[in-house]
Amino acid sequence: MGYTVDAVDISPEMCVILKKKYQHQLASGKLVVTCSQIEQLHFEAGQFDLVTCYSVLHHLPDYVTALRGLSGFLKKGGVMYLDHEASPFYWKNESNALSEITKALYLHSNPLLNTIYFQMTGLRVPSIDYELSDYWHKKEHALDHRLVQKVFKEEDYQSFQREDYYETSTWIPNPLSIFYRLLCCPEMSCWVAKK
Repeated sequence: MGYTVDAVDISPEMCVILKKKYQHQLASGKLVVTCSQIEQLHFEAGQFDLVTCYSVLHHLPDYVTALRGLSGFLKKGGVMYLDHEASPFYWKNESNALSEITKALYLHSNPLLNTIYFQMTGLRVPSIDYELSDYWHKKEHALDHRLVQKVFKEEDYQSFQREDYYETSTWIPNPLSIFYRLLCCPEMSCWVAKK
């Protein structure tokens, strides 16, 4: 799209994949790929118009400090976009039978509804097996969106908004939403914040 991008990942394998996929952008200087921990980044203050993270925060031992660091790299008027996938550990009381039933149905009904939608529209989407990947965080390290909001307030962002995907972004309204709202602390969501 013509933007200059600094891409960061802790995984050397993912950095190699990115470099192979975007060789032309690397050669033209439009893309810089850095293999690093997010906590060890050294960019200039106010260097970026946009900072994005997808499913990163829950892997960090101190995501609040990391967010503050990322905020420093953002220009005044710049935007931070944080996206976070669902975790199996967001239920308030997993020992509750109703929670267990709703969790099992909810996590399987959305993919089923999506599959039906894709078949009806003719879209072909390959299934992805995450079983062997480092996909989930430890149960005791759940993402607390109140802390994320606190960072945005302390860093004087002009505006910030969180959207819970389970509530607003399913292909077809899920009939289990009412139970979801009562029984879990949602994590699958995105934040958009303007500095």
